[in-house]
Amino acid sequence: MRLDLQLIQAWIRENSRVLDLGCGDGNLLSQLRNSKQVNGLGIEIDSGFILDCIKANISVVEQDLNKGLANFQTNSFDMVVMTHALQTLSQPHRVIDEMLRVGKECIVTFPNFGHWRCRWHLSQRGRMPVSEFMPYHWYDTPNIHFCTVDDFEALCRDKGIHVLDRRMVAANNTESQLAKNWPNLFAMTAVYHISK
Repeated sequence: MRLDLQLIQAWIRENSRVLDLGCGDGNLLSQLRNSKQVNGLGIEIDSGFILDCIKANISVVEQDLNKGLANFQTNSFDMVVMTHALQTLSQPHRVIDEMLRVGKECIVTFPNFGHWRCRWHLSQRGRMPVSEFMPYHWYDTPNIHFCTVDDFEALCRDKGIHVLDRRMVAANNTESQLAKNWPNLFAMTAVYHISK
């Protein structure tokens, strides 16, 4: 399991209600159900992933996050989680607003496009990087909003979002001192625990 998904589990209380936005195959909800006895619900748009969730006995709703979360009441979940989907949304700031309305607390993870390898690749080759970390070409990528750690911190300040905790995952899927001290340059993945 990816380190960011492991880190998330420490912030989720036992027996809590969890909404997982862009839940994929339901792996995180399955882990949380087994280790924390959460009552989880996934939101997913990909029919293949929805089928995987159903096979794993994960409750899932087919829904486009870009259309909001109006079908959920305010504070109806203890925790709302969105992992590696922020950059794929047409209006990520509005989805974050909805997450904070629906959940008492939220967790957001995203790839840091300010990482030194991305910067180096652009400066040396003049083209968008394609790697294991970012395996798409500029024309077929699902990523439409390239976000850095500094960008997300600025968004939180502008919106008055309280950062409860943050963790930074380095290129080797570990928490390094470099990623902790200079996250915008050395973190590959940012993990934020936020609230209103």
